[in-house]
Amino acid sequence: MIRFLSRAEVAEHIGVKPDTLGRYRVPAPDAEVGRVRGWLPATIDLWNAQRPSVAGR
Repeated sequence: MIRFLSRAEVAEHIGVKPDTLGRYRVPAPDAEVGRVRGWLPATIDLWNAQRPSVAGR
């Protein structure tokens, strides 16, 4: 079974609060069911590693 992360789980995965994640431009979701979006952990890891504030560390 494929496990997708919710927005709250994405925030936790990268170590920010959900409200903070709302200010970020997250990648397109890997899955959508109705209005619910989900991301694969690998998608979030790649995106997070390439964010300018993170990549410059």
